[in-house]
Amino acid sequence: MESYFGTEEWIKAASYTLRYAIFVLEQEIPAHLEFDGKDAYYPNLVRFHQEQPIATLRYQKLNDAKVQFDRFCVAKDWRKRGIGREMLQTAEKRAKSDAFQEVYLVAEMAAVPFYEKQGYQPFSDPLIEDGILCQQMRKKLHH
Repeated sequence: MESYFGTEEWIKAASYTLRYAIFVLEQEIPAHLEFDGKDAYYPNLVRFHQEQPIATLRYQKLNDAKVQFDRFCVAKDWRKRGIGREMLQTAEKRAKSDAFQEVYLVAEMAAVPFYEKQGYQPFSDPLIEDGILCQQMRKKLHH
């Protein structure tokens, strides 16, 4: 398995393929909400098995100290195999090398226990994002 990071069109296309299948078709998030135009500015991390994208996340710089991971998903057939944890670790490693001090994300409530196991902590009241109950979470990066 290989991971690629960047803004190249082929990386975005792979990310879009997964996000359409998971967020739009599986979770029924309207496509106009999922594809918000931010991919023009922010890189994506995509993990492949052979030529098939199996996981993706978007990497958004919020300010010099904080990065946001969003649009994070793993293909249905690849869940519960540690791929999500590996993707987070890869993205966190990049964030550290980019000198970020904190990761911010908005997790679907069902995913909160997963993120807590990875060291993320809730810090707000739950909120609705794209019609789904979510929780803001953050993790300090230690350099």
